[in-house]
Amino acid sequence: MTPVTTFKGKHVALFGLGGSGLSTARALMAGGAHVHAWDDGEAGRLKAVAQGVPLEDLSIADWSTFAALVLTPGVPLTHPTPHWTVPLARVAGVEIIGDIELFCRERAAHTGGSPFIAITGTNGKSTTTALIAHILRQSGRDVQLGGNIGVPILDLEPPSDERIHVIECSSFQIDLTPSLKPTIGVLINLTPDHIDRHGTMENYAAVKERLVAGAEVALVGVDDPYTHAIGARLSANAAPEQRVAPVSGARALDWGFYVDNGEVYYREQGHPPEEAELLGALAGARALRGAHNAQNAAFAAAVAWECGLEDDEIAQGLLSYPGLPHRMEEVGRIERALFVNDSKATNADAAEKALASFTDIYWIAGGKAKEGGIEPLRPYFPRIRKAYLIGAASDDFARTLDGALPYERCETLDVAIQRAAFDALTDGADEPVVLLSPACASYDQFPNFEVRGDTFRKLVQGLHAVIAARRGGHS
Repeated sequence: MTPVTTFKGKHVALFGLGGSGLSTARALMAGGAHVHAWDDGEAGRLKAVAQGVPLEDLSIADWSTFAALVLTPGVPLTHPTPHWTVPLARVAGVEIIGDIELFCRERAAHTGGSPFIAITGTNGKSTTTALIAHILRQSGRDVQLGGNIGVPILDLEPPSDERIHVIECSSFQIDLTPSLKPTIGVLINLTPDHIDRHGTMENYAAVKERLVAGAEVALVGVDDPYTHAIGARLSANAAPEQRVAPVSGARALDWGFYVDNGEVYYREQGHPPEEAELLGALAGARALRGAHNAQNAAFAAAVAWECGLEDDEIAQGLLSYPGLPHRMEEVGRIERALFVNDSKATNADAAEKALASFTDIYWIAGGKAKEGGIEPLRPYFPRIRKAYLIGAASDDFARTLDGALPYERCETLDVAIQRAAFDALTDGADEPVVLLSPACASYDQFPNFEVRGDTFRKLVQGLHAVIAARRGGHS
């Protein structure tokens, strides 16, 4: 835990008692603050009581006594309408902040600026964050990994000069962090997202830009027009002590970090292409399959280089990265067949990345369908040998697949895995792939995508016995 001492002796209003909210309450209390916590839901309030967190109905509280309002990131600050606590705080002149802001203040107060790497973007944040942490840990660094990726930032060990915090930041978290000034700021990419929470794409992009605007080293993508414009603007206005470097996963650059022909390079300004420094190769990095992962790898290698790692340390880190659960996760192999858990692919856009990364696919798809279904995936149908449909989307998906490729209605995941496995094992391909990439939400049959992916993994582990029985006891 990181005790929040910067509010010692002060009264702090806190709204939102989910995981990060309770973490924040504990950290504030550990640092000597007087916490006044509330949540609109009874379940959150009961959890707080069980953990000894003091409750106060903030709708009738005396706001003149509060030094700050700490909001959980999921609570609207501006759009579609501010949460009811926001105008109360503003009328009383109470600042509105989040848990990452509390961390930033502790870092400034006690270390003067310990190593802090902050990562954001629309897509690839979690993979890039985890990959950075992996490479740094493999080189022997003391790394704390968290933020939007799972572990609340204040549950991590406190900042210190010998400890590197690698933190994924959502736009909601950045919006609540006015003093965000990381050692290294990473802005991977931007596409329209969360417009309901930010009002316009311009507002969304402006919030994301804040993460790199205050960074000592700003690593900014150039593969989409939004980040390209941000990088150009930062470069033109950079202070003498700030370094702004471009990063691309799609093409060689005149200078900066980039992936070219499956290899990651750094090229210094003014140097010819033949002097580009090779940082690592993606061939053999099985957890970094696909064009989208080239961008993630370029950013991770860039951060590692800026942290002073040697080229061989970066190269080994890329190759040894195990990947994140439920994101093109290789969960097993039976004979020539590879089994891949991509349960995190809850829409067609996410599933596209997996379908583009493999051939000879036995595709398990379905669940609770998202708008648009799987029609956008039609260009990838030639990669698919057969589809196995599960859940509520079966009828809709069958209509799309009809006449385009073979499919079976399997209803449930266990049936789909068995049928896909048997078909894959009779395939003549060198490496047939049984791929769970549902392009659907999970909650018609599972509480979340994690449970769906864990179920897939367990079923794959039990397939050896099923196949042996099917073959009459011969494996």
